[in-house]
Amino acid sequence: MTITRLDPGPRLAKAVTHGETIYLMGHVASEGDADIKTQTRQVLANIEKTLGAVGSDKSKLLTVTIYLASIGDFAAMNEVWDSWVDKANAPARTTVEARLARANLKVEMTAIAAK
Repeated sequence: MTITRLDPGPRLAKAVTHGETIYLMGHVASEGDADIKTQTRQVLANIEKTLGAVGSDKSKLLTVTIYLASIGDFAAMNEVWDSWVDKANAPARTTVEARLARANLKVEMTAIAAK
């Protein structure tokens, strides 16, 4: 079975495809000082862009793990998520509070999708 890597670097690849399964790296916002809703929109847009680059889309998401710097942002993040997610093809999802790599980040998401 073939394994392909999108934008591989010394530590990680943006996405790895193995057969018909796509594994996405943790996506974060480009505007680290933005509020949770803006950061969530940016992360979801980045996920869509990455999925498109490997021949998939959000309707084929299998699971998403959401890391929030503060679980207090859960409701605001969900407002953005609810307007973005394909309701007919919602993925399995986990949300946890976690310390993120940079103090100004409020949300990070990883995902697994089908091709």
